[in-house]
Amino acid sequence: MSRAFVFPGQGSQAVGMGADLAGAFSTARDVFHEIDEALKQNLSKLMREGPESDLVLTENAQPALMAVSIAVVRVLEKDGGKPLASLASHVAGHSLGEYSALTAAGALQLADAARLLKLRGQSMQKAVPVGEGAMAALLGIELEPAQEACKEAAQGEIIAVANDNGGGQVVVSGHKAAVERCIETAKAHGAKRGMLLPVSAPFHCPLMQPAADAMQKALETVTLGTPRVPLIANVLASEITEPNAIKQRLVEQVTGLVRWRESVQYMKSQRVEALVECGSGKVLSGLVKRIDKEMTGLALNTPADIEGFLKTV
Repeated sequence: MSRAFVFPGQGSQAVGMGADLAGAFSTARDVFHEIDEALKQNLSKLMREGPESDLVLTENAQPALMAVSIAVVRVLEKDGGKPLASLASHVAGHSLGEYSALTAAGALQLADAARLLKLRGQSMQKAVPVGEGAMAALLGIELEPAQEACKEAAQGEIIAVANDNGGGQVVVSGHKAAVERCIETAKAHGAKRGMLLPVSAPFHCPLMQPAADAMQKALETVTLGTPRVPLIANVLASEITEPNAIKQRLVEQVTGLVRWRESVQYMKSQRVEALVECGSGKVLSGLVKRIDKEMTGLALNTPADIEGFLKTV
């Protein structure tokens, strides 16, 4: 069976994340320790014990989610004896998950990924003062009608589609008043309902340009190798392997649309039959069936999940 490994984005964090992995595998503990050292922060304690109010901060949630994702992959590789390239034909990540995907595929060093995500979280938070921006999930609507709803709601302010998650779920992002208007205008374009999301900044829209500039500078200082398997880039919804091109896509991704539905459809066109979600939560493995009923989704986030998966490969 042809598989792609996929890596979750923000919103999948939870207090206790990774604790059972650390309890069961020294490989996972080593990953968490290396990230703590790189950040000069006891992130693993925050992941394990909270408080949730600190864990959900963008600058903590982003490296924390990457930490659990890479712990899963390293356990598969070191404890399970299964190199990533023998298990997956492609990797992809939702937003920050793209950094997890590149680290899993050997293109990015773990410590560099942790520092980049810390900076990415801080830069995204600083880009727009708290309260000025918002994001909303629109349900029961597809990409093009959602884009039309954004145009009508803008009224001189900035609003854009941030995530095309598939299965009739589209997320919009921008100035708070425009996002609130869009919840109403989207109904005229077929949306069943819309709801504001509990996020601290309007990600993946032009308001994030200061964060994109910060990431461009930071990525210039980091060595990026060629991934062992191709990356499906968020902003392209197709595969990419050349390191400088990947860096540019990572910069564009900060303000650009996460084309997740199209990314999954691209993987299907490449004969991928199953998406294996590595890390905290089950968001991406849950979306698979809504995008393509023929594909299967599997989440690996506990020792039992990993052990069960290794018996099948």
